[in-house]
Amino acid sequence: MSDTRNTGGTTWRNNPSAGSSAYDPWTQPELFRGVLTKRFFAFLIDLLVLSIPIILAIIFITLFGIVTLGLGWFLFWLVSPFSVIWALIYYGMSLGGPHGATVGMRAMDIQMRTWSGERPYFLLGVVHAVLYWVSVSVLTPLVLVVGLLNDRRRMLHDIVLGAVIINSNVQAPTLVQTNRV
Repeated sequence: MSDTRNTGGTTWRNNPSAGSSAYDPWTQPELFRGVLTKRFFAFLIDLLVLSIPIILAIIFITLFGIVTLGLGWFLFWLVSPFSVIWALIYYGMSLGGPHGATVGMRAMDIQMRTWSGERPYFLLGVVHAVLYWVSVSVLTPLVLVVGLLNDRRRMLHDIVLGAVIINSNVQAPTLVQTNRV
């Protein structure tokens, strides 16, 4: 790849600092202060947000089953697949949205960014959720220990995806310029 903006500067191939992160914990420690605790409470809020439509669907299917004399209860098999689809859409739309944060993350004043400082996109949000659930299921509690051992408070799935969770209320310099002609 080359310098497509024709700025006359160096390209990423011969720029040794091009691979550095947009968020440095040594020069900007306020971006990472309290992030793990906020992530925990954001996760609980997101679980509540995710469970409300599922609980309403279960109540509807139960009442529908009573009205149809038990025939409606055959719809219970749809609850699990729709729960997974709902969670993936929720994480993809919220993390890939304009805030780069789920409802719980916005309530706790944190947001997700890519390693280079860009906002996340839909697919990154979906894969982030899938990797989180898989890593927590397989490696619990080791995946949580990883967050305590690095300066950016990144968990294992964040490291794999190149994502960073930062405090929203702190003004961080953005390295990504979006001057498109």
